[in-house]
Amino acid sequence: MRSTDNKMTDHTDDMPQPIGTLAIQTIAMPQSANWNGDIFGGWLVSQMDLAGAVTARKKARGRVATVAIDSMAFLRPVPVGAVVSCYTQLQDIGRSSMQILVEVWIREDSGTLSKVTEGHFTFVAIDDTGRTRAVPRD
Repeated sequence: MRSTDNKMTDHTDDMPQPIGTLAIQTIAMPQSANWNGDIFGGWLVSQMDLAGAVTARKKARGRVATVAIDSMAFLRPVPVGAVVSCYTQLQDIGRSSMQILVEVWIREDSGTLSKVTEGHFTFVAIDDTGRTRAVPRD
C-alpha cells in the first residue's frame, strides 16, 4: 500500500476513497464484538469521537468538547480483526465550534477496503474552566 497525504491509495481511481485525513487507526478486537461477532456500534462511535477530537484539538490548539453528533449512518457491519481507519475533514468553523465529518473505513484480511460508517460531529473549543473560547483563525 502506498500512502500520500495520509490517504489510502492502493486502488483504482474509479473506486470510492476516504475523504479527509487519517486521524486514528486501530484493529477491531473480540472484546468489542456482539453475539454475532460484529463490532458494537457504540465502540465505533467512540472511535469516531476520538478521531474528530484529534482534528478539533489540532485546529483549536487545546481542549475541545463534543457537543453533538449531527448525523450518523451505519453502512455495514465491522468484523473482528478488521483494521479500522477513521478519516476526518473539518467542514466549518464558527466562533468556538467546529463541524467535522468523520468517515470510517475498514480493511479486512482479504485486502478489501470498505466504508462502514460516517457521521457529522460538532466540537467546541473550551478553556481550562470548561467555558467556550474562540477557535484560532490562522
